[in-house]
Amino acid sequence: QVTLVESGGGLVQPGGSLRLSCAASGGASSALVMGWFRQAAGKAHEFVAAIQGSDGTIYPTDPSRKGRFIISRAGAQNTVNLQMNDLKSEDTAVYYCKAGTSVTMFMSTSSDVGYWGQGTQVTVSA
Repeated sequence: QVTLVESGGGLVQPGGSLRLSCAASGGASSALVMGWFRQAAGKAHEFVAAIQGSDGTIYPTDPSRKGRFIISRAGAQNTVNLQMNDLKSEDTAVYYCKAGTSVTMFMSTSSDVGYWGQGTQVTVSA
């Protein structure tokens, strides 16, 4: 069983930056696909970015976030970070860390598939 613990959310002004971190424990966490989804109020889960533990392959974020959101892994690969720059109001959401044993498992938005963190609120507002 894999446990994910997120940190780093909060309130930031438009144009500001935040760095989210997610630490995995239990299981072979270094080999997992890890990354982030987000869910804005009243909307479905949205894929943000993911990175493969075995070879560092990055599954990129939406072009609207390219260059602003940067995903990386550290700490013997059991930590995933999301650096978010030039934040916009539309980035406001609860951000969830997720891990899966495969890309297919990771990309499922079902709460029953893969491992999910508890979520951290990111609010972008003046």
